[in-house]
Amino acid sequence: MHPAERQTDYRWPLLWAGALVALVGAILLGVAISESEAWAEVAGALGLSFVGWGGLVQSFDAGALALGAQKASAVAGPKALVAGTLVWLAGWGLIAAGIRRAPASGEGPSPAAGAPLYPRLARYRDFYWSTLGAYGGGILLAELVLLLLQTVLSSGVPSDLGGAAREAGGGLSLPPTIAFAIAFIVSMGVAFASGFVGASRAQRLSFPEATIGVFYLGLPVPILLSLMERVPSLQLALGYRLREVTYVAGLIGRPELAYWLVFAALVLALVLGINTGFIAAGSGRVDLRLGFELFVARRHVAVFRPSLLLGALAVLMFGIIPPLIVYFIIRGAEAAVERTRVKSLGLADPLAAASAQHRMKLHEQSPTMMMTALSVGGVGVGVMALIIVLSVMSGFEADLQQKILGTNAHAVVSRYAGDLPDYDKVMQQVKRVPGVVGQTPFIINQVMIASEGNVDGVIIKGIDPNTVGSVTDLPQNILPGGDLGHLEQPGKILPSSAVEDADGGKDAEEEDPIIGKPSKPAKPTVLPGIIIGRELAASLRVVVGDRVNVVSPLGTELGPSGPIPKSRAFRVAGVFYSGMYEYDSKFVYILLKEAQDFFAVKGATGIELKVADIDDARRIANQVVRVLGGYPYRARDWGEMNKNLFSALRLEKLVMGIILSIIIIVAAGLIVATVIMLVLEKRKEISVLKALGVPDGGIVKIFLAEGLQIGVAGGVLGLFSGLAWCLFIEKVGIKLDPEVYYIPALPVRIEPVQTALAVIIAVLVTYLASIYPALKASSVEPVEGLKAE
Repeated sequence: MHPAERQTDYRWPLLWAGALVALVGAILLGVAISESEAWAEVAGALGLSFVGWGGLVQSFDAGALALGAQKASAVAGPKALVAGTLVWLAGWGLIAAGIRRAPASGEGPSPAAGAPLYPRLARYRDFYWSTLGAYGGGILLAELVLLLLQTVLSSGVPSDLGGAAREAGGGLSLPPTIAFAIAFIVSMGVAFASGFVGASRAQRLSFPEATIGVFYLGLPVPILLSLMERVPSLQLALGYRLREVTYVAGLIGRPELAYWLVFAALVLALVLGINTGFIAAGSGRVDLRLGFELFVARRHVAVFRPSLLLGALAVLMFGIIPPLIVYFIIRGAEAAVERTRVKSLGLADPLAAASAQHRMKLHEQSPTMMMTALSVGGVGVGVMALIIVLSVMSGFEADLQQKILGTNAHAVVSRYAGDLPDYDKVMQQVKRVPGVVGQTPFIINQVMIASEGNVDGVIIKGIDPNTVGSVTDLPQNILPGGDLGHLEQPGKILPSSAVEDADGGKDAEEEDPIIGKPSKPAKPTVLPGIIIGRELAASLRVVVGDRVNVVSPLGTELGPSGPIPKSRAFRVAGVFYSGMYEYDSKFVYILLKEAQDFFAVKGATGIELKVADIDDARRIANQVVRVLGGYPYRARDWGEMNKNLFSALRLEKLVMGIILSIIIIVAAGLIVATVIMLVLEKRKEISVLKALGVPDGGIVKIFLAEGLQIGVAGGVLGLFSGLAWCLFIEKVGIKLDPEVYYIPALPVRIEPVQTALAVIIAVLVTYLASIYPALKASSVEPVEGLKAE
């Protein structure tokens, strides 16, 4: 054996004994620490030893302890710790003793000693520090760019542009979601560029440098952000500075999940940059031309054949069974006709018949072509399912958002404590803020409402009928028979027939108890009006004109027997239907002045706002607070007030998208198998290309282009079929029971960004799945591929 071929000799008895002894030592150390109840002090050091800069931090801690900068706390008894440490070290010593180099062979040098080294090995280097700096520094820089750019774009930068914005107290700021999109794209570009530069410098993929760079320079930022959600000291130190980042991360309900998803996306951009840099500069010079490689890949795999595309589209549109039945019928008929023709030709000219039969066999699909068709269909099914499911979920979200924003305001201005006695002046100041298109005062409280048939707890809201329509859809939600204007003119509310019958009619005369003669009744008292929801009206068994009593446990009144709850009678002026069961069963509306008198409130509880762009509601609300001078005023947008609901919907959509992406990942496995089969089939052709001077990067380009063709074809077919099914569901409709779902049909909303993202995911997955087979193809040596020919 040559010295360069020396191998490792493993002594398994020593290895197993050492592992057992080390395990015993670890158990002894754990018992010693548990007895001293010092896991809280030790856990931090153990965690640092596995992730990020742990070794460096522990080295500094050890140096500080040695210099006396810190006092070491006694975590356990000296004997137990010493025993456990010695046993643990002894175990690792046995493991080290069990690993030895095999003895060198006594043979002399080979006849090729002193010859030039193979160029691929001659250029090889174990480690590139510059590449490590590019990968690690790039991922860290991308994370910092994302955090800083998101904060700057969302918080606002002082600018001379836009005098109205400057007067409103803001600056050049963007909505949080748009700011995140811009920052995310820029940070992805930074990660991609760093990977490209590092791979171009090393002219190889450099997996060790990438792993070390990501683990030691990329992981600390997401770990720190995740700990910030749980460690109060970190929240106090960084929460205020990163409030825009945490707000966007909290939109899906789990900020930690958002941090790690963004980190995974940045790592993906780094990997794509590394692969692109290797392809572009793997031959020793930057070569971004793709004409020759695309030509070879297109002729080789033949993905864009009309028969393949139409067959896959038919399967996606009509299912797998009907197209397959039609396909086999047509193929069977063609084969029968062709065999009959060849047989007839063979009777006249056997040589021509043999040639025709040979051509017929060439037209039959090879296993590779069948795998290609299955791969295209698998990607198309994944994209189609992703588009349909996400569009339906977006439809439900849009319907729910429309109903919520139709009943509630886009933003609410209030005080941290107390009411707004000077709400008129506040409304005048708020009116100057750009983006505010409507505002109305309100008073809100919880009461009990009772009728002759039932009693229920509700939320009562005092409103201004003249301005409430500029903020909510309450006037449009009033059912026929009611009128919002009757709140200001309760005398126009006609009592229901049931009430009239109970009172004996309007013209019934009463007998005077003193003189004993009939007399005309006194004029009935005009009761203030109240608007209730349809579900609440059904629960109370009342209609427009019926009388209800509102009872408030707050602000009790003194009666003959002591304090009693405040109660007042109202007459139903209208019934509204918002389409949300929670609102239709728990909300009632009265006149603002009646609410002020009933709850003894001077002014209003707050001011509801309607903004021009609901996605920009948070920034406009912050500008309103700045215009009002900040504390004690506060403003909450619709996203914050309904955070739990919409966060759950976004998280559900995200999880559903990840689950459905598994279909694309399964299709990616087919792509790996297909490209590997292509590599095995074309080893001779690969060897010929390399012998003619095509570099490794060119071979990688060819097979990556083949995998990308499969992904693009499947993505386009899935996009077309997914949009077709969504339009079918939207136009034809899938009926639902309105009494159960509060919607008559399955809602569909096609979002362009979401739809494009489904196709991009499919293309990226197929690209990543093609990397390994492409690298295997580039490693084929010309001699190995041609020696069997």
